[in-house]
Amino acid sequence: MKRLLFVSNGHGEAAIARRIAGELRALLPDAHCDHLALVGDHCGDTLNEVGPRRAMPSGGLIAMGNARNFARDLRAGLLGLTWSQAAFLRKARGVYDAAVAVGDAYALVMTLLAKTPVIFVGSAKSVDVAPYGPFEERILARARLRFVRDGATALALRRHGIDAEAANAIVDLFESPDDPRVEAAVDGFAPALAIFPGSRESAYEDARFLLEVTRELAAARPQLGAVLSIAPGLDAARFAAEARNAGWEVRTAADDALPFVLSHQGREIVRAWRGSIGPLLSRVVLVLGQAGTANEAAAAAALPVVAFERERDRKSRWYRQRQRGLLGDALAVLPGRLADAAAGAGAILDDPVRRRSMGAIGRTRMREAGGARRIAERIVALLAER
Repeated sequence: MKRLLFVSNGHGEAAIARRIAGELRALLPDAHCDHLALVGDHCGDTLNEVGPRRAMPSGGLIAMGNARNFARDLRAGLLGLTWSQAAFLRKARGVYDAAVAVGDAYALVMTLLAKTPVIFVGSAKSVDVAPYGPFEERILARARLRFVRDGATALALRRHGIDAEAANAIVDLFESPDDPRVEAAVDGFAPALAIFPGSRESAYEDARFLLEVTRELAAARPQLGAVLSIAPGLDAARFAAEARNAGWEVRTAADDALPFVLSHQGREIVRAWRGSIGPLLSRVVLVLGQAGTANEAAAAAALPVVAFERERDRKSRWYRQRQRGLLGDALAVLPGRLADAAAGAGAILDDPVRRRSMGAIGRTRMREAGGARRIAERIVALLAER
C-alpha cells in the first residue's frame, strides 16, 4: 500500500486535492490518502484529515500585503497554528511515499518539511496575472514534479530551467457524477441561477447580499429561482438565520442535500444545496458568485459568472482582480450597490448572446479537462519508481 499526503492552503485547493485523490484511487485502489489543511478546519469527508487545523478569520486571504487580515489571523493564533503544522510535517518524515502540495509556494515550502518526494500543483499563479517570481522559482525547483494551470506559465518556467507541465485540475471539479437530488433544487425555476457565496467566513455576509440581488431579479421574472450552494464546513443553519433576519421566509427540510427553502411573499425563490456543484452547473444559466475556485469551475463549465465589488478593504480587491485577469470577459465584476448590481446582472441574464460569449470565453480561458487525471497518472508513475 502506498501512503500519500496532500497539503492544501485554501478551500478551493482542498477541493482540487480531493479531485486528484479520487483519480489516484481509481488508478491505485489501495492508496491511502491523508490530507493536511493549512487553511480551514473542515475540508470534506473523502480524504483522511490529519494534523492541526483551525479556521482563521481571513479564510486564508492574507496575500498581497493585506495587513488587516494578517493582523486578525495573528490575533487568532496563526503563528502557533503554523508552528504546529510545521512540527507535524517534520514528524511525518518517513511516513509517506510522496506528498502533494496544492496551492502556492507557501504550501510547497511547508510540504517539503516532510522530506519525501513532493509533487507541486499550482492553482493560482499564471503569467496572465502574476507569474512566479525568482524566489518562488527556487522553491519550485525543489519539487519532484510541477504542474501549473496553463501552458504559457509552464513554458515560462521551462525557459528558466524549471521543468513544469500544464494541468488545470479546477476544470475537473464540475465533472462529478450526476446527483438526481439536484432536480428538486431547480424544479420549477426558469431560469435557474446558482449562488456561490464562497467558503470563507465572509460567505455568510456575501450570501445575504447575493440573496438580495436574487430577490430583485425575481421581482421582474415570475419564474426565476436560484440555488444557494453551501460549501463544506459552513453552517447551513447560520445561512438560514441570516436570511430570516433579512426578511426571507425560511422553511427548513430534513433532506441533508436541500436543508432549507427561502420564499418571499409566499413564492419559493431560493433553495439551499449541500451537494457537489457539478450537477448544479449543468442545470443553471448564470452564476452569482463571490467565490474563488467555484467561480472558476463555473467558467470552465461555460457558464457566465457575475461577481460584485463588495470588499471594504481596498487591498483585498486584488483577489477579484486576479480572478478577472484569469477569466477575462467570462467574469463580469459589477458595483456592490444593490440597485446597480441587480440591474447589471439582469442585463446579462436577459442577453443570451452575451451569456453565450461569456461562456465560450470561460471555457477557453480554463482550457481542457483531464488535468486531475494526468496529475494522478504522473504520481502513480513516480510511486512505481520507489
